[in-house]
Amino acid sequence: MNNFSFGRACGCSLRETPHSVVMGCQEELLVEKICDLYEKISSLENLKPSKDVDMLFTQLVLTCIPPISIDVTKLNNKVQEIRSKLIRLCGEAEGFLESHFSTLLGSFENPLHNLNIFPYYSNYRKLSHLEFTILSQHCTQVPTRVAFVGSGPLPLTSIVLASYHLTTASFHNYDIDPSANSMANRLVESDPDLSKRMFFHTTNIFDVSSALKDYDVVFLAALVGMDAEEKVRVIDHLAKYMAPGALLMLRSAHGARAFLYPVVDPCHVRGFEVLSIFHPTDEVINSVVIARKVSKPVHALDHGIGSRIFPCKCSETRAFNPLNQLNMIEELAVEEHLMK
Repeated sequence: MNNFSFGRACGCSLRETPHSVVMGCQEELLVEKICDLYEKISSLENLKPSKDVDMLFTQLVLTCIPPISIDVTKLNNKVQEIRSKLIRLCGEAEGFLESHFSTLLGSFENPLHNLNIFPYYSNYRKLSHLEFTILSQHCTQVPTRVAFVGSGPLPLTSIVLASYHLTTASFHNYDIDPSANSMANRLVESDPDLSKRMFFHTTNIFDVSSALKDYDVVFLAALVGMDAEEKVRVIDHLAKYMAPGALLMLRSAHGARAFLYPVVDPCHVRGFEVLSIFHPTDEVINSVVIARKVSKPVHALDHGIGSRIFPCKCSETRAFNPLNQLNMIEELAVEEHLMK
């Protein structure tokens, strides 16, 4: 479709609620471009790495990065449907990309010495550093056992955290795909340190119960749970079996970046006390939500918000500015006695 018409593809109205003319135009242009890219991406023969695939997804990411204030929940149903499909396409493409580079890295004698050939390695370094810094603000002691749910064929978060930040902790990586775990294991098996501290479990996370209580921190990958309902099911399962006081690190998205990854609504993090939410403003796409497993059962209210979850405070999220070290962690205040 050469001359893409926003009205034809996305419906008559961009929003279902009134909005200012200036912001409405800005949003409309943004969503029109995203819908145009969706049409082109969905018409590709496949999403494996190629010149066309790389070009279109690069354009999509660059379109979504600028900090335009857009609430994707208020867009019309047609755009919501496109957003949902686009997130799944992004997930599929990301899986192909990681598998491609994991296989390539696995061909080296020392795979971990060559991680920088992955084009987004620096992004993972920045995101992992951000997550470690956030984690440090809320840990009473250094974590010794960490789980990563949805680690995939290229478990860069676990590798970076284990190599540079949590250098004595063991990492248990969970993925439902045996081939992904096989590729991931090949990357660390030749490393004398990580091969002893990094483990890979091929299983559905819903089949993991008592083992979850052994972890000080559980990371949930952004694409585990592609929509709100799926994400809530996973979080509820973790809340049921994680140890009281354990920390849950969730990856979310904010603004236009929500066309790339699912959004974690703090009100849906039941069974946990949401401590802080962080929104990067640089090329790191994912927002970070950190929550602590409550020590007592949470009884959900009629509107689905737990009695020890603080949605009003947690919805007032702040941006992370990587250029300002003094403001590196812009943390939402939650009374200290409530965190204990």
